[in-house]
Amino acid sequence: MVEDSRHGEYKVPGGKLLVADLTLDEGRLSSVRLSGDFFLEPDDALDAINQALTGASIALSTADLTERIQQALPEGTVMVGLSVPAIATVIRRALAGASDWREHTFGLIHRTPESPALHMALDEVLTREVAEGRRGPTLRVWEWDRPAVIIGSFQSLSNEVDMDAARALDIEVVRRISGGGAMFVEPGNTITWSLVVPETLVEGLSFVESYAFLDEWVIQALGDMGIRAWYVPINDITSEGGKLAGAAQKRLNGAVLHHVTMAYDIDAERMMKVLRIGREKLSDKGIASAGKRVDPLRSQTGLSRETIIERMAASFGERFTLTPDDVRPEELSAAQALAESKFQSETWLNRVP
Repeated sequence: MVEDSRHGEYKVPGGKLLVADLTLDEGRLSSVRLSGDFFLEPDDALDAINQALTGASIALSTADLTERIQQALPEGTVMVGLSVPAIATVIRRALAGASDWREHTFGLIHRTPESPALHMALDEVLTREVAEGRRGPTLRVWEWDRPAVIIGSFQSLSNEVDMDAARALDIEVVRRISGGGAMFVEPGNTITWSLVVPETLVEGLSFVESYAFLDEWVIQALGDMGIRAWYVPINDITSEGGKLAGAAQKRLNGAVLHHVTMAYDIDAERMMKVLRIGREKLSDKGIASAGKRVDPLRSQTGLSRETIIERMAASFGERFTLTPDDVRPEELSAAQALAESKFQSETWLNRVP
C-alpha cells in the first residue's frame, strides 16, 4: 500500500512558522509530526500534541481539532509564536493540500496611471485568468489617473457618497466587486495593490484568517522600513500613528483577489466632503479633525511614495519569487470592454442605491 503523506505550512500572523507532516490511514491521522521555529514549554508538550492528533478523523473541524489538542496539553504549557487554533489550522491545511508561498512564482505588474473603472475591470479579469490557470499568481501595483471614491460591492451609494460634492470636486465614483468599505484615493497620495492567488494558498484558513495570512508580508515589509504595524481583524493594518491600510477580498472560481489601499497622504477635508462618514468612523483612521492632512506613511517613514512601493516590492521579492510582468494584450482588451460595459455603467454603480 502506498503511504498517503501530507505536508502543510502556516505562518502564524505575528508569530512563527508552523509545519505539519501527516500520514493517513482509512480516514484517520495515523501519525502526526509538528515542527517549526516556535517556542514551546515543557518539552513533552510537543509529543502530547502529536499523540493527541494521531488517530483523529480527517473529518474533524478546526474547532474539534482545537478542543482535542487543548485537552491533551500538559498543565502549565506555554506557547510563544503559535497557538492551539494555529496548530489545528496547519493540520487542516495539510489535509486540504494547501500550497505554500514558496511553491509559486508571482508576477509583478506596475503600469502607468489608469482610470478607476479600468482598475476595477483589471482586478476581475486577472482574477479570472488566475482561476483558469492562464496566469500565475500576480501582485499588481495600481497608479491612479484621477481622484476617486471606490465603494464596496454591497454598500449603498446614497448612504456612502455625496454625489453632488463628488461631481463638484471632479471625483469619480465607482463600485468594486469586493465587499468592505469606501476608499478615497488621489494620485500620488495613495498606495494600492492587488494580490491575486490560487485558492490553494489559503486552503484550510477561515475567511478572516485568510486576510491576516495574505497581509503578513505587508506587516514584515513595513517593519523593514521601521514601522511597527499590526493586523486588526477583519481587514485593517494599523500602527501607533493610526490606521495605515484596509483590505478587501473576492473569490472567483478558485482564485482569491485580495486588494489593499494604504494611505500615504490624505486630504481629509476633501475626503469628508465626499464621503458620508461620521467622526466615530474616522477616529480609527487617525483623523482628529476635518481640516487636517493625514500622512501616516509619509510621516512615519520619511520616504517618498515611490520609494515605499519599491521597498515593499523588494521585501516581497526577498521572501518569495517575484518576476517582472505586465498585462497581456488580450487581458487589457477584455478589461477595457468590461470597464465600459460594467464598471462605468449606472446599473452597476447603483446596484445598491
